[in-house]
Amino acid sequence: MLAPSDRREPIRVVLVDDHALFRSGLGALIAEEGFAVVGEASNGLEGVRLARELAPDVVIMDLNMPGMSGVEATRAASAQAPASRVVILTVSGDEASVTDAVLAGACGYLLKDAAVDDILTALRSAAAGESWISPRVAGALLERVRRAGADRPAAADEPSGADLSDRELEVLRLIAQGKENIEIAAELFISPKTAKNHVSSILAKLQLQNRIQAAVYAVKRGLD
Repeated sequence: MLAPSDRREPIRVVLVDDHALFRSGLGALIAEEGFAVVGEASNGLEGVRLARELAPDVVIMDLNMPGMSGVEATRAASAQAPASRVVILTVSGDEASVTDAVLAGACGYLLKDAAVDDILTALRSAAAGESWISPRVAGALLERVRRAGADRPAAADEPSGADLSDRELEVLRLIAQGKENIEIAAELFISPKTAKNHVSSILAKLQLQNRIQAAVYAVKRGLD
């Protein structure tokens, strides 16, 4: 989902990866596209500190690092620097890794062999408050959630969708089907702005951080 590019300031990014060469190459690549790399970290603990102190727009996070894992770092960064959005960029696309990262608060998930355009799209979407997950791993995520949902009831402390309107439930089902706002708008004969407002209302009512978590919520309850 492409985010609007009407902001005047460059998108500020912190890179968290234990491979210095990869950080250097990725930093140079996104800098050429107008992003500002404001910090780099070689482990999760340092990444969380930089996110808290620098408040970047986006934190690009690897999963497999020594010490604090990328999932733990994502959870901590989401709590300590809520204005910063975490995008996972890693080699692992297995179901458990994807699910754990999304539930920890990641708003994007890509594999390291992703196309450059996909990486840039994910970063711009994250900075605009949207979510983006690689199509290669989205299916695995939702399939795992479907299986898990069939085996256990929703936890008592999970938010209830009872307060959602009928239209919001329709939007939630379409989110779970992977629809973007413009597609939701076309299917429901509403404007993209109205669709976006419905998504924001759903996230607020369900106390969720992003539309990926909303999709997981919907699938767990059979709303897809």
